[in-house]
Amino acid sequence: MNTQNPAATVYTCPMHPQVREQRPGPCPICGMTLEPVAVSGDDAPKAELIGLRRRLWIGAPLALAVLLISMGGEVPGLAGIAESAWSPWVQFLLASPVVIWCGWSFWVRGLQSLIHVKLNMFTLISLGVGASYGYSLVALFMPGIFPSDAREPPGHPALYFEASAVILVLVLVGQVLELRARAKTGAAIRALLRLTPKIAHRVAPDGRESDIPLADCHPGDRLRVRPGEQVPVDGVVMSGKSSVDESMLSGEPATVLKTQGAHVAAGSINGAGAFDLRTEHVGQDTKLAQIVALVSAAQRSQAPIQSLADRVAAWFVPGVIAIAVLAFMAWLRWGPAPAVAHALIAAVTVLIVACPCALGLATPMSIMVAIGRGAREGVLVKNAAALQEFDRVDTLLIDKTGTLTEGKPRVTQLQPVTGVDPRLLLSVAQGLESHSEHPFAAAVRACTLTDSLPPMSVTDFQSIGGQGVRGICDGEPAALGNPVLMATLGVDLQPVAAAADRLRDGGASLSFVSRAQQLLGFIAATDPVKSDARRALDALRSFGIRIIMVTGDNRRTAGIIAGVLGIEDIEADVLPAGKSEIVKQLRIKGAIVAMAGDGINDAPALASANVGIAMGTGTDVAIETAPVTLLRGDLMGIVRVRCLSRATMRNIRQNLTLAFAYNLVAIPLAAGVLYPVDGFVLSPTVAAAAMSLSSVAVIANALRLRWLKLSSPSVCAGRRRMGLEAVPIPAPRA
Repeated sequence: MNTQNPAATVYTCPMHPQVREQRPGPCPICGMTLEPVAVSGDDAPKAELIGLRRRLWIGAPLALAVLLISMGGEVPGLAGIAESAWSPWVQFLLASPVVIWCGWSFWVRGLQSLIHVKLNMFTLISLGVGASYGYSLVALFMPGIFPSDAREPPGHPALYFEASAVILVLVLVGQVLELRARAKTGAAIRALLRLTPKIAHRVAPDGRESDIPLADCHPGDRLRVRPGEQVPVDGVVMSGKSSVDESMLSGEPATVLKTQGAHVAAGSINGAGAFDLRTEHVGQDTKLAQIVALVSAAQRSQAPIQSLADRVAAWFVPGVIAIAVLAFMAWLRWGPAPAVAHALIAAVTVLIVACPCALGLATPMSIMVAIGRGAREGVLVKNAAALQEFDRVDTLLIDKTGTLTEGKPRVTQLQPVTGVDPRLLLSVAQGLESHSEHPFAAAVRACTLTDSLPPMSVTDFQSIGGQGVRGICDGEPAALGNPVLMATLGVDLQPVAAAADRLRDGGASLSFVSRAQQLLGFIAATDPVKSDARRALDALRSFGIRIIMVTGDNRRTAGIIAGVLGIEDIEADVLPAGKSEIVKQLRIKGAIVAMAGDGINDAPALASANVGIAMGTGTDVAIETAPVTLLRGDLMGIVRVRCLSRATMRNIRQNLTLAFAYNLVAIPLAAGVLYPVDGFVLSPTVAAAAMSLSSVAVIANALRLRWLKLSSPSVCAGRRRMGLEAVPIPAPRA
């Protein structure tokens, strides 16, 4: 489903997302290979990986041959080779292709880093390998400039062609492993991209069917979906019926029955039935494509914790170069003979062993894998900052209707004032609610009575946030809403007060109806609590999170729902602006607040919270406002977000610790701090292997998040085998 124009592809760096280039190549800041901003569904190896593999397969045998020749008498059967007159020249001929051709991309990136004054890992590699190879060239072609005591048989100073070649081959190994590991971080997105077929079955007006490329589909086309096929576009079922698996969007494995008029999404999998659909959205306009775009953008975003690594990285390479210079001077002054050779090796080893890449990759790799993992579970995280912040959340404000409840209320009772026809009460209510998007409005519109009157025609409709609606019905002002709205209009509720209190005690929500400032009665509706609500809230409480219900409903009804769910803190009769104000007051007191809601009236609070969580079953405004969307709309999704956030931050800290510890230990060892104690000196070859593996280790640790069990309540923070703390979730209560 990649409709991206190749000519317009933009490339960015995993470590520096601010970099935007029109063509592939190295990052001008760190030298890392740029990646397309728009992820492709193609799993084929990238051109750079293919090229590096080719250079590795050619360079590895040459480097091994140089190493064996240089070792000479240390290898059985090769005694005397190192002392032969032709040995240095053979080493030169074998090592030069490795250094020059196999390592060409490293030289280019090292030069670019100096030109742009952006010192990075390739600066260190170029300086280290260049110093050892250049020194060996001088020693080979001009041995006379060295004192006689610095020369070895057959008359040349010590040569380091084998170190140069082996170092570059080991760096190549690290680059190949790194590119392969980085490719796995986008596996979740590529899996989504491959969900849509390349061919669609278009049905012409005369009924003839033809197969066309998906790129040729347009809104309004009639397409046929056969049993077992993937839905190619977003559309509306025109005829036929079938059960459709939409788990690629929601993570929910249960199928959904689709009949005439139902919406279907691109990428969903049809069951045993068949249906025709009318195309609404194609290509990049489908819901699936928009989710992919959001996940891809989120993976490129930076978490605040990244700033620590950035500050260290800014001084890292200059600091390493300074340490290399100091090591060279120290070995030259106090080291054993030949002092120059030992000093050179120490400096080269320091330059080679340092790994700024491990430090730079620690955060972005974990973020990329975690956000992709969340998308597979129906948790859409739109930026890395929200993922980091949710780990600190200690207070959750949660809306009632549509969040704690199903958001599908059902009218249970019409209570007219004495002398008022129930059909008139319903007719006025349906006329007013015909313009509203509230779940209660849908319930009123669906309500029927014997010989029901048609809904009254309404003009001058007005929605009053948190109170209700009003308008003109047959020339007279009418209103439907809560007691606050009725009090504002001067409507007396006393005639139905006793009945209203009785129904509120049973958990019903009431809306009063008036016409010409006269009360007609009220409509009672119940909205069932979500089946997983108690289980999810108990799990969140086990994390130490305080739960506060915030609702525009009256306190008596809210208290019934809160009692069922074990919620002790209730904020009832709250207007939309009041929800946002509650969030602000909690934050002023030092709380880290998450807000979960689904309606338009929740949008201000979602924006004001540290982390806003929108139900995927809610309104577009809420979904657009919140940095986290739960595509299933289930409350266990909040638990999954918490688990994902906690595991990701732990993984990032592990990566940063690994990167810092590696460099803090490896650089002093390379400089020779242990030589005065026990004569230990780190080999440049070992240093190159350690440097390559350090980056790979960081990426491999981040990839462990791909197997994080977010959907398993017993391991919501990960299994012990992954090194992640297991946090049990209480079983659902009867």
